[in-house]
Amino acid sequence: MESLPFESIYVGGQWIQPDTRKTIAVENPATEEVVAKVPACGRDDVRRAVESARAAFPEWSATDAATRAETLTSLRDALVKNQEELSELITREMGSPIAFSRRVQVGLPVKALEGYAEALAAATAEERIGHSLVVREAAGVVAAVTPWNYPLHQAVAKIGAALAAGCTMVLKPSELAPLSACFLATLIDGLGLPAGTFNLVQGEGRAAGQALVTDEGADVISFTGSVRVGREVGAAAGRAVKRACLELGGKSATLVLDGADLAAAVRDGVRGALLNAGQTCSARTRLLVPRSRLEDAVDVARSVVAQYVPGDPTDPDCALGPLISAAQADSVRERLYRAADRGARRVAGPDPGQVPTVGHYVAPSVWTDLAPSAPLAREEIFGPVLVVLPFEDEDEAVSIANGTPYGLAATVWAADTEHAAAVGHRLRAGQVDLNAAKFNPAAPFGGYGLSGVGRELGRHGIQEFQEVKSLQFPA
Repeated sequence: MESLPFESIYVGGQWIQPDTRKTIAVENPATEEVVAKVPACGRDDVRRAVESARAAFPEWSATDAATRAETLTSLRDALVKNQEELSELITREMGSPIAFSRRVQVGLPVKALEGYAEALAAATAEERIGHSLVVREAAGVVAAVTPWNYPLHQAVAKIGAALAAGCTMVLKPSELAPLSACFLATLIDGLGLPAGTFNLVQGEGRAAGQALVTDEGADVISFTGSVRVGREVGAAAGRAVKRACLELGGKSATLVLDGADLAAAVRDGVRGALLNAGQTCSARTRLLVPRSRLEDAVDVARSVVAQYVPGDPTDPDCALGPLISAAQADSVRERLYRAADRGARRVAGPDPGQVPTVGHYVAPSVWTDLAPSAPLAREEIFGPVLVVLPFEDEDEAVSIANGTPYGLAATVWAADTEHAAAVGHRLRAGQVDLNAAKFNPAAPFGGYGLSGVGRELGRHGIQEFQEVKSLQFPA
């Protein structure tokens, strides 16, 4: 880790010193220790990076699909080769348990690159419509701003799609977890891309992020983060008449219908809520169960939560790490205090003595006895919190599931998959798992409503970074 160029930026195919002398301290959320510093870049550094990407665009956009696919495969191989070091770095910068870092934080980007490589031919295929030939071309320079909760995956999701489409790009990772992006840039540096195809600048969202999304040299904006910032990014894109792909928040639900395997469904629902300490935009933080089975569901949830004891994320047996920062931990606790004051009942969670006193830890908890319209049941918490909501019939279950301004993901458990699919069609969510279905990194990912605009991953993710052109031939 010490050999990585954390205090440099990657522009024009080189690691260079930024114009700024300001730095940002990166904290290990499990120990509260500063583990590295990165530049606090401003508009001048961003401008250099964007100009570099624009200069590289003609050459990279002219490459064929086979060359781009080979590049994605080479990057995939580099991630696999460096999986352990990347996993340890992510655990250090954002507190993800090491087993989860290996399996998901690094494992998922590997699958995403495989999905892009497989989809590239279809994503760039020409189409005949009458006497017109419809072609897809690279949209230009992509300005990518990524979050801290899945720092490597979100970066790779945008980089892979942009490179596959023939775009060049500038990446600005979150200042809270920017170290894995630096490591990733060193791997991209070894791919032999034209200088300037990929560029990395570090910095705060209000400075480097804002400068990047408002730079006139960027053609497409791809942002993953909060709804509040997403609104600002979307407004900036609208003023400049630029395309913006926004992957924002969520308040996803697990629906357990009559006749479903309640125990299996509740176990899955609890795990879906506590994934990455609840710091997942698609976390299924609402569990909807038949009213007659509410207490049975609570009993199962209580037994599952008991397995999630907060601990040292470097321990292979750790299931729940810290939250990213003291501010985030305080925000979650405050929301729980308010919910309890309004009558919500905490039905599961460890004793306070089991929670480490050093680090930004919040005990996992399960809550019930609150209305679907209550803030805890309707707003994104981004912590290890699950709300259990009862329903009388299937129509009410669908109404509750659709009763938030978000629409990112959901899971439906039913006695048979056809029934689950029928209910899934009624949900206003971008991705719906049926019974025990696994995440598909080649399928489109994105949401309805406040969950954002556009899709990532697979063919649909590549096409977010393409323009469509019609060539009319003589009839």
